Amino acid sequence: MAFHLEPVSFAELSGWQADDPTPVITALRRCHRHVVIAKPYKTGSLGISVTDLLPAFEASGSGVSDAAGARAFFEEQFVPFRIRPDETRTGFVTAFYEPEIEVRAEPDEVFHFPFYRRPADLVEIDDANRPGGMDPYFAFGRLRDGAVEEYPDRKAIERGFLAGRGLEIAYARSKVDVFFVHVQGAARLVYADGSRRRITYAAKTGHRFSAIGKLLIDRGEIDATTVSMATIRNWLAAHPERVDEVLWHNRSFIFFREAPVEKEDLGPVAAAKVPLEPGRSLAVDRLIHTFGVPFYVASATLTHLDAGRPFGRLMLALDTGSAIVGPARGDIFTGSGDEAGNLAGSVRNEADFFIFVPRAAASRYRHG
Repeated sequence: MAFHLEPVSFAELSGWQADDPTPVITALRRCHRHVVIAKPYKTGSLGISVTDLLPAFEASGSGVSDAAGARAFFEEQFVPFRIRPDETRTGFVTAFYEPEIEVRAEPDEVFHFPFYRRPADLVEIDDANRPGGMDPYFAFGRLRDGAVEEYPDRKAIERGFLAGRGLEIAYARSKVDVFFVHVQGAARLVYADGSRRRITYAAKTGHRFSAIGKLLIDRGEIDATTVSMATIRNWLAAHPERVDEVLWHNRSFIFFREAPVEKEDLGPVAAAKVPLEPGRSLAVDRLIHTFGVPFYVASATLTHLDAGRPFGRLMLALDTGSAIVGPARGDIFTGSGDEAGNLAGSVRNEADFFIFVPRAAASRYRHG
């Protein structure tokens, strides 16, 4: 998608003076630790690199005691640019959360819908091993008899393709619950004894994500003006005989890995390899953007996240997703549990996206 960047002043950011971006500085410190200890993030096509971000990462270790100090930090370290998509007037924002799902370690008559670990025959695909004619979107495939092929899809897996391999992590009571954990990419599993474990994204079959909400809208089953996670769930509950057909429309299938719940106030470790900061973490198109880059998102129509006030908040790019495509497209992490799910489920709003470019790199973008 074609787009350009337009330099703006901080005064032009609607709501900036009322925002408290202190949590974003904390998240920057986590990113800094990761890139120092592990490895740098891949640079998106926009060209902002970890090297560009390092001065801000390093400065994030200095003490900031209040909202004014946090805003001053970002005003010193970054230059804001409005992202102007050439095909649309504004960007678009949605939200995601970490569900809490009651599960059992072993299947029974009630709990028998599994979450799966990554299978051994699932391999990563790139230009070096991609078979001729395979959709270039596929980043994963199946290795069989020395050859790479398309991995079986959601329908095949739910009909038993992986049965008997010992890949089951735990079992939920509802395949709809499992499906929506796939959409969110993570969950906290609550066992019968009260213990909790976290599952986070490990891999996927590679098929394109197909939104079932769009399917139901196109079929006239749900009104586009009121569609939300709740209305989709309600429709599925009212039409149990059609659940498989609708869910199988989304051929993409997610595999998970297990992790402890170390800090109750933080979300799962996501694509940027650091825990998500609730309300301040943004999933972006990683082919365009680099993890660790701040974004200011403003939307006059998104009001329920901030007690009726128009949304204006600094976020940090820490995750990605199959449905998050384009330069001014973002997915806000609202937190964990049912309350966070209620907040996330109805976020579908036009929004203005402002990317914060490190000050030393800003000159590269002033005429882009």
